[in-house]
Amino acid sequence: MQSRDSRRQTEPLIDLSSPRHCHVVGIGGPGMSAIALLLHQSGHTVSGSDLYESDVIEQLRREGVSVSIGHDASLVLGKDVVLYSTAIPLSNVELVEAQRCGIPVRHRSGILASLCAVRHAIGVAGTHGKTTTTALIAHIMGIAGQSPSSLIGAEVVGAGIGAQYGTSEYFVVEADESDGTLDVLPLSSIVLTNVDIDHLDYFATFEAIQECFVEAASVATHHVVLNSDDPGSSPVITALQGNSRVVTFGTRAGSTFRIENERSSDLGVAFELVHGSDRALVASQLRGHHNVLNIAAAIALSISVGVSLGTAVGAVATFPGVMRRFTERGTYDGALLIDDYAHLPAEIEATLLGARSHPALRGKLIAVFQPNRYHRIARMADTYRDCFATADIVVITDVYASGTPKIEGVTGELLVQAITQAHPRATIVWAPSRADTVSAVKSVISTGDVCVSMGCGDIETFPDDLTGGVL
Repeated sequence: MQSRDSRRQTEPLIDLSSPRHCHVVGIGGPGMSAIALLLHQSGHTVSGSDLYESDVIEQLRREGVSVSIGHDASLVLGKDVVLYSTAIPLSNVELVEAQRCGIPVRHRSGILASLCAVRHAIGVAGTHGKTTTTALIAHIMGIAGQSPSSLIGAEVVGAGIGAQYGTSEYFVVEADESDGTLDVLPLSSIVLTNVDIDHLDYFATFEAIQECFVEAASVATHHVVLNSDDPGSSPVITALQGNSRVVTFGTRAGSTFRIENERSSDLGVAFELVHGSDRALVASQLRGHHNVLNIAAAIALSISVGVSLGTAVGAVATFPGVMRRFTERGTYDGALLIDDYAHLPAEIEATLLGARSHPALRGKLIAVFQPNRYHRIARMADTYRDCFATADIVVITDVYASGTPKIEGVTGELLVQAITQAHPRATIVWAPSRADTVSAVKSVISTGDVCVSMGCGDIETFPDDLTGGVL
């Protein structure tokens, strides 16, 4: 396996101080569509290509971005820079033609670094909770009149593509570690939500993941916000111990922003946040302890850049959330359907705990999970054995590839076996196809149940498939 240094070398920054014509390959993806929209809103000319039409592409066109369906070498001619993500192979005809013509080609990490370099960049990093925390910080700072630009890898409820151009020096960005992006971003401030095991195809070991976050936090030039409750963040906290730029959040005594008296309500979650001699009651439409931590992190960063505690708390109450983060998707046969992006054990456990406290739950809690990426399941299948314990019924589908090559013998059955061995009395259903999954849920769901479908693949269509009668 290649080292991180050899897999992602720092690319020269693109000068964005004057208008450029930027072409985005794979523009319909959640991360690339946001970059495209932000560049367009910043005054650059943006074009792009993708394989299929989508609602996101239609939104980009309405904003004035030119999008072609299908990849064609001629599309890059005359462009100043061509952008791509890890999902795009280097053999793509547009990338090949751009390199042949001497047109600068940049991975998404390179263009994000260029965007960060010209502003006070606030990066939100960590294994879980990045998207929600990034969107919440941007929301709070926007309410406070600080007009930040922002870039996140998902749609904010009611706002569409996760990009917003602001007039101030601030740029709030979701900083992904999975492909080396975090390594190259020149961040002024950083929030580290937590550190957990993932992306072992890139990092190889958990210690390498922790080292990545230690390095990122150490080179941030202004504020560093860390999770005092998270064991995985301990090396980062230790490395920066005594640094005046560091503030912490969590339930532990001594946290700079301390969480107390957390409770669920019909509307969401509420808790008290203690900061020095100040104490504030925080109420949110979000659910679950994981979101309490996300909220505390967002407030901590916002106060660090000058937002008052009262303004931050008021903004949290109006934050609508992010799509596919505990999104209610209607009902079926009297049961509530919830869609969530959770795809790692800690995320699944947190989502199901949030569902268990939902006021609509008067019957069974049904969990439907689509494993993601063959290499992840090959390395981590056993780590999923306990995370479904809150659910009454668990339905496991086959693996969604997400562009990764198939590994012989790696299927969703590995999770079924791991859960069954650890919890022999658990009700586990193996439903490899979508029709199997719909049939399995229809056979058990009833009034008062809550059904949570989870994963970062095409499982997001499951609520529609269930209510639409897919067989």
